[in-house]
Amino acid sequence: MLSPSLRYATRHVLWLTAWLLTLGAIAGLLFFIYIQATLPDPQTIIDRRVDQSTKIYDRTGTVLLYDIYKEERRTIIPWDRIPQSVRDATVAAEDANFYNHRGVDVKGILRAFIENLKEGELSQGGSTITQQLIKKALLGDQKTFSRKIREAMLALEIERQFTKDQILEMYLNQIPYGSNAYGIEAASHTFFKKPASDLTAAEAALLAALPQSPSRLSPYGSYTDDLFARQAYVLRRMHELSFLSDEEYAAAQSQELVFTPKGTTISAPHFVIMAREYVLQKYGEETAQSGGLKIITSLDASLQKTAEELVTKHGDVNEKKHGATNAALVAIDPKTGDVLALVGSRNYFDVAREGNFNVATALRQPGSSFKPFAYAAALQRGYPDGTVLFDAKTEFNPLCGPEATQRKDSRGNNCYHPQNYDGRHRGPVSLRQSLAQSLNTTSVKTLYLAGIQETISLAERMGITTLQDRSRFGLALVLGGAEVRLIDLVSAYGVFANDGLRASWGLVNRIERADGTVLEERAPQATRALDPQVARMISDILSDNAARAPVFGSSSPLVISGRQVAAKTGTTQENRDAWIVGYTPSLVVGAWAGNNDNTPMNRTGTGVGVSAPLWNEFMRTALSGKPSETFIPPDPMSSDKMMLNGLWQSSDGSGSASGVHSILYYVQKNNPLGPEPINPDSDDQFKNWERAVQSMYTPSL
Repeated sequence: MLSPSLRYATRHVLWLTAWLLTLGAIAGLLFFIYIQATLPDPQTIIDRRVDQSTKIYDRTGTVLLYDIYKEERRTIIPWDRIPQSVRDATVAAEDANFYNHRGVDVKGILRAFIENLKEGELSQGGSTITQQLIKKALLGDQKTFSRKIREAMLALEIERQFTKDQILEMYLNQIPYGSNAYGIEAASHTFFKKPASDLTAAEAALLAALPQSPSRLSPYGSYTDDLFARQAYVLRRMHELSFLSDEEYAAAQSQELVFTPKGTTISAPHFVIMAREYVLQKYGEETAQSGGLKIITSLDASLQKTAEELVTKHGDVNEKKHGATNAALVAIDPKTGDVLALVGSRNYFDVAREGNFNVATALRQPGSSFKPFAYAAALQRGYPDGTVLFDAKTEFNPLCGPEATQRKDSRGNNCYHPQNYDGRHRGPVSLRQSLAQSLNTTSVKTLYLAGIQETISLAERMGITTLQDRSRFGLALVLGGAEVRLIDLVSAYGVFANDGLRASWGLVNRIERADGTVLEERAPQATRALDPQVARMISDILSDNAARAPVFGSSSPLVISGRQVAAKTGTTQENRDAWIVGYTPSLVVGAWAGNNDNTPMNRTGTGVGVSAPLWNEFMRTALSGKPSETFIPPDPMSSDKMMLNGLWQSSDGSGSASGVHSILYYVQKNNPLGPEPINPDSDDQFKNWERAVQSMYTPSL
C-alpha cells in the first residue's frame, strides 16, 4: 500500500499528465485546424496556369525545330497522347501501389523507413505520385514537418476529387527530367528528339529513371552508369508488375538507346533564330517564352536537311579548291513567298568559323547577279531584247578621254571604264546576248539607257530593301556596286519566276495559343511589281542556254537536264563574293560563297565555279520527282528603228546608214520608241561611246 505522500505525488503526476495530454490534443487540434485553413484549394492543381514553352515547327506542324522558354521547357499533352509504356514505367519507378492507395501509402512509408535503416542513409522516400505532384505543383520542396502534413492532407483530398488517370496525367506534364525539360513531352524531344507517343519501352524506362535525380542522372553527365542501372531497375519492375511480357522485357533490355547530341536541340538554327526574333518582337518576351505558343513556319524540313548537307559538302570542297570558307543558301516559293530552306553559314555550331553568322541577311555586294534588274527596267522602257549595243572598251565618264586609259578626270573624280571578266570585247551584241553572257560594258550601257533611278525603283518594288541612299549609286550599280541581302535577292528573282507578281518572303505561316486559338495566319498576297511580258522575257533570256553558251559553255552548272531553269551568276571584285540565283516557276534558290571577313577567294572563286555546283545539286534534289515546268513564252518584241531591230549595218553591208554605231544616235534615251532621236553633237556621252567603237568597226562583223 502506497504511503500518503506517494499517493499525493502520484495523483499530481497523473493530473499533470492529463493536462499535458489535453493541452497537446488541443494544440494538435489547433495545429491541424491551422493547417487545414492554410491549405491551397485542391482544385487549383488543375486550374492553375502552367508555363509552357513556345514551340517552333516546320510547315507541317509536326517537326519540332526549337523551344523558346524562360526556365522550363514544357509542352502539355493530353492523356491519350501519353503512351502506356510511359505510364507503366512511371508507376513502376515511383509508386507501384499507385492505383491501390488513396494518396498516402502507409505501407510504402514503412517500407522506405526500414530500407533507410538498413542502408544507414535516407536513400528512399515514401512519397506517392500524388504527393510528388502536390510538392512540385502547389507546395514546393521545403523539407519541413508542416509541409509534409500539408502534403499528406492535400493528397487525400486530391485523390477524392480527381481520378487516378487525371493525377498521373498532371504528374507526367509537371515533373522535371533535367536539361530544362519539364513534362514527358519536352523530355522526349530533348533526349530522343521524338514525341512521347513514339517512345519505346526502353526509352520510357530511361525517362522514368530521371526524376529521381535529374541533374546527376543526366545522359549528358558523368553518371551514365548509374542512369542505366536505374533504367534496368525500372524495366525489371515493369516486368515484375506484368507491365511487360517476357518477350517485351527481353527486347527492351537489348535495345541500344541513341540520345540527341547535346547542344543540337535546335534545328535549322539560322532560320529558327529569325523566326524567334519575329515572335519576340511582336508578342514580347513573356508571351513568347512561357505562353505555350505554337509557331508553324514556312520551312520544308526535307529541303532544309538537303540544304544543310549540301552547304557542308560543297563548302568543304570550296575551301580546299577555291579558298572559300563559308557558304549560304536560301530557297523560296515564288508564288507564296514561303522561305522553304535557309542556311546562313556552313555550320552554325562552329564558333571558330563564325558559323552563327547569318549570311542570308548580311549585306554583301551581288556582282552581276544584280544585272537582271537593269535589263528588266530597259525592257520595260521599250528596248527590245534584240537591241544592239557595242561591246567595246568604253569610258563612261565624259570628262575622261575616250581612249579609256585615264584614272582621274580634271575634277579629281574617277574615270570609269569597266572590263569584261575575260578582258575581251565582242563588238555588236544584243541585249539578250549581253545579259545571258553577263557582259559588263554593255550592261553598264543598258543601265544608262534604263536609268539608274528607274532601275533602283524597280528593284525595290521587286523586293530589294537596301538601296535607300540613292545618292550613293552610279553606273557601277549594275555590276553589283550596291550591297544587298541574299534573302532579298532570292525573293526579288521570285518576281521573274511568278510572271511579274511579288509575294513578300515570310518565315511564319501561323501562330496558335496553347488552347488552339489562332493569333495570326499568313495569307500571302501577290502584288504586281513588273509587267508580265518583261518578267517572261527575263526568264526566257536567263534560261536561254544557246545565248549564254559562248561564255559558260553548253554543259555548265546552270543547266539542269530535262528542266527549263533560269539562272544568273555574280562575282564581285577580287573574287570576294560568288553568287548564283536560279529558278523555275515554283522554286527560287540563291547560293553565296566567300569568306565572312571579306578576304578574296582564289581566282577560280567565281559564281559559276563555286556557287553554281551547290545550287545545281540542290535544285536537282528539290525538283526530283516533281512535274517538269516551263515558263510562259514572252510575246516577241520588235521595232522598225535601227539598233532596236537588231540591225546595225546598212543593207549593202558597208556599215550603218550614217556610219554611226552608237544606239544613242538613233533613239531618245528616255523614249526609245519615240519619233525623234537626240542631237548627238550635244551629248558628250554619245561622243565617248561612238569613238570607242570606231577602232572595232568592220563591215564583216
